[in-house]
Amino acid sequence: MDNARMEELKDKLINENPTFRELAQQHQNYEKRLDELSHLAYPSEEEMLEETTIKRKKLAIKDQMYSLMNEYESVH
Repeated sequence: MDNARMEELKDKLINENPTFRELAQQHQNYEKRLDELSHLAYPSEEEMLEETTIKRKKLAIKDQMYSLMNEYESVH
């Protein structure tokens, strides 16, 4: 699946699938927090651990989103 098709499918699922929409929102929230953490000059141990945890959660959500996209593609 090319990037243009993936983006089109993401937009469609965001509009039509509440589960996908929730995952996309959570992914965006994690991205925002990671951006905040990356701008810290001297992150604490807790902040570094939070960054690692968020990266793992973000990746898991991305996997779920791709799974939903592949499922949709196979049905349609």
